[in-house]
Amino acid sequence: MLLGKTTRQKGLKIIIVGCGKVGVAILKQLCNEGHDITIIDKNPEKVSIYANLYDVMGIIGNGASHSVQMEAGIENTDLIISVTDSDELNILCCTIAKQVGDCAAIARVRNPEYSKEVGYLKDKLGLTMIINPELETAAEIARILYLPTALEINSFAHGSAEMIKFKIPEKNRLAGISIAELGKQLADKSNPINILICAIEREGEVFIPSGNFVMEPFDIVSFVSTRDMSKAFMEYIGFKTARVKDTLIIGGGDVAYYLAKQLINMGIDVKIIESNKERCEELSILLPKAIVICGDGTDQDILKEEGIAYTESFVPLTGIDEENILLTLHARQHSNSKVITKINRSNFKEVISNLDLGSVVYPSNITAEAIIAYVRAKKNSDSSNIETLYHMFDSRVEAIEFHVGENSAVTDISLKDLKLKKNLLITFINRNGSIILPSGQDSIHVGDTVMIVTTHTGFKDITDILE
Repeated sequence: MLLGKTTRQKGLKIIIVGCGKVGVAILKQLCNEGHDITIIDKNPEKVSIYANLYDVMGIIGNGASHSVQMEAGIENTDLIISVTDSDELNILCCTIAKQVGDCAAIARVRNPEYSKEVGYLKDKLGLTMIINPELETAAEIARILYLPTALEINSFAHGSAEMIKFKIPEKNRLAGISIAELGKQLADKSNPINILICAIEREGEVFIPSGNFVMEPFDIVSFVSTRDMSKAFMEYIGFKTARVKDTLIIGGGDVAYYLAKQLINMGIDVKIIESNKERCEELSILLPKAIVICGDGTDQDILKEEGIAYTESFVPLTGIDEENILLTLHARQHSNSKVITKINRSNFKEVISNLDLGSVVYPSNITAEAIIAYVRAKKNSDSSNIETLYHMFDSRVEAIEFHVGENSAVTDISLKDLKLKKNLLITFINRNGSIILPSGQDSIHVGDTVMIVTTHTGFKDITDILE
């Protein structure tokens, strides 16, 4: 059954199968970017709500059905994205679509068994991308626990560069000095520290700062550097940089499994509290080096007994946002641990940002950003491709990493001579694995990857940085 209506066709023609949290996050962003979207879901209420809310075509039915895909226009579709709760259904949707239409196909696959076979699935089934929100969420949490004084850590240039977000404490050495002044201080050290501050949020307003911008206590700062330089800078401004020694995880789902596995490999002790006895037995076999406790992780007595007061990090990973938030607030009162809060819904961000939740991760946003990066790269010219994309400060700032594939208006010209858009910063150039934090004398060459940070949205090509 078909609901909604299509307006004029624009952008790419995209089918999204599955209107859960991830599907809606992708739908919202792709609609903002002007694509022609059709959604498919078995739930009539969901299809009706989102088809009307985003003014897209909605089809009620099984996305893996050939007839339903034909009704959605698969023959003329550029991309199908299947993000239902079933890995098998997602793979089947994409496989059928590839047989019928000449389209790209992206599937959400969460099962750890399938995740080991990503290369095989992509190669044999012709899938463009297999995305695992739980695995990506675990990786983001693990990065933060490696440098727990950071609020957020994003990785670029295949891990060679990082963008780190932190809040300036009261009486910190950064308070009251300009970015230019900080640059002089870092350059004058016996071992100079090379970082680039790329965005600052103050009282809800976001700035792409110039050299004369003066930092103040409680500013939220994002900077870019290599991992070694990042640690040196954090130490210079008085932040601890040692990774945590142990973590207490509440909930034993897929994110907990992926996270525990990564942390154990990093030498971090892991304790998991999970209420389901069968899942506890599974985790005990899958993670022999972790301590798995069968109990209610929301019970204050159990939390006290399992050492919430002494653990260095605390990560609630239940499937219920409200529980995760309450557990984090409880940990704030009863320990000095690093807390990371997983939140699935993104429609209460303003309320959440006013709570003291430490680092917050949104699995649906991680998925959406990976897909948006691909869609923009597919739509642009061949001169450059988007490798990585992150939304920052509630999507008011974008950090984009471009691969420069051929000569264009931005190549082989000193950066000082380029007419760049305002509110835009070129943060690094990755040249053959070497990270350059550029000055005005540097230039972009073919083969480089280049990261920019900007308050503009929708960049698809490196040349979009020019006025």
